[in-house]
Amino acid sequence: MSAGTEAPRSDRPGTGILLMQIAVLCFTAIDTCAKYLVQQGLPPLEIVFFRYFGHFVIVAAVYLPLEGMTLLRANKPKTQVLRALFLLGSTILNFLALQYLHLGVTSAIFFTIPLLVCALSVPFLGEQVGPRRWAAICVGLLGVLIIVRPGLGALHWAWLLSIGAATSAACYMITTRKLAGVDSTETSQFYAGLVAVIVLTPIAIMVWETPTGGLTILLCVIIGFFGWLGHQCLTIAHRFAPASTLAPYSYSQILWMVLSGYVIFANVPDFWVFAGAGIVIGSGLYLWKRERHLAREGTALERPPK
Repeated sequence: MSAGTEAPRSDRPGTGILLMQIAVLCFTAIDTCAKYLVQQGLPPLEIVFFRYFGHFVIVAAVYLPLEGMTLLRANKPKTQVLRALFLLGSTILNFLALQYLHLGVTSAIFFTIPLLVCALSVPFLGEQVGPRRWAAICVGLLGVLIIVRPGLGALHWAWLLSIGAATSAACYMITTRKLAGVDSTETSQFYAGLVAVIVLTPIAIMVWETPTGGLTILLCVIIGFFGWLGHQCLTIAHRFAPASTLAPYSYSQILWMVLSGYVIFANVPDFWVFAGAGIVIGSGLYLWKRERHLAREGTALERPPK
């Protein structure tokens, strides 16, 4: 398969769902590794460097021998760079937040991404969002307020980092939509790693702390692998099943994040985190259901009369 083409779609929803769950586990592993490494005293920006350097090395090793220089030939290079910067910004803000917040809290706030994508699709993609979907967005943001509880003594400033990370991730998804069918997944993966390594290398040198201990070194090595594998599984999953089928399964990540936080860091989210997360997830699922309904209506309108 050349760098400018995509693999054909195949209707295998079971395989798609399985790959989605593997992706979710990989993303949970990334955050778990990052939180552990931060607690070991490594600077967050150095950890971000390890995450993207490993990602870049794997993509280059796997695809450059097959694709050659065509891997770098993006039809919209400026959009590829912008997309990579949004992904990098999301990772940096998320890893900074993990110094202070539990995994369950950061993952709950991250589930605002579908709501933010819906809201941002109006100015950036020119899409129409009706009153029902705006209501779902507002209810979801109310769920975030329940999680962070401003004014009730539980507020930590680091939740702003998580909100920023979710917003940057939403912008990443918007730019990914703009690149759909324009460049191959392999080219997009390559640019995501390349741009991050170029930006982070001088920063990592300035803040560098040499990792010590076998487990710490191992996690520095494999965090990039989890990043690459997670994005690969997520991409391939959409070749086997439509996004409307896969979207609800992404919410299983909060279960894995809470479990990881409890087993590894002895963190237990309180009632309000679960309550707020339930509202955010419920709003996201409503948006998903509403968009499926609107898509079916649009298909029916386009179908020729019998």
